[in-house]
Amino acid sequence: MKSNFAKQNAVSFAVGLLFAIGLAISGMTQPQKIIAFLNPSDWDPSLLFVMVGAVAVHAASYPFIKRRPSPLLDTKWHIPTRKELTPRLILGSSLFGIGWGLGGYCPGPGVVSIASTDIRSIAFVAAMIFGMFLFKKTEPYLKLRD
Repeated sequence: MKSNFAKQNAVSFAVGLLFAIGLAISGMTQPQKIIAFLNPSDWDPSLLFVMVGAVAVHAASYPFIKRRPSPLLDTKWHIPTRKELTPRLILGSSLFGIGWGLGGYCPGPGVVSIASTDIRSIAFVAAMIFGMFLFKKTEPYLKLRD
């Protein structure tokens, strides 16, 4: 059991590192690339190419992966089954989109960007962690239960 946990952590680290390298190579850790994608007067299609590439890899590999009875390092698949739109999902998605559009960072690239020691990326990650903490403390009082 313990060795499987170590393998899961090693694979998770390797996949995360590969993801971080991909984000850095593609320029998706640069907020100005995201903001330029959203700006029609200064449009930069590189985010579109990254998204199309990710969707294509997923679409091609998912049918083959799903044929397996379970993942390589787990006993069962952990795939969400809920499909309905809830106020919590809509609010969370809206906040994510607004923050991404205004700041140019989403969580993955933001965390990768702190390696640059740029104060903006460090401030983003600090604000993200504070937001997670704030949500955890206020969630019991919110009427956004699923």
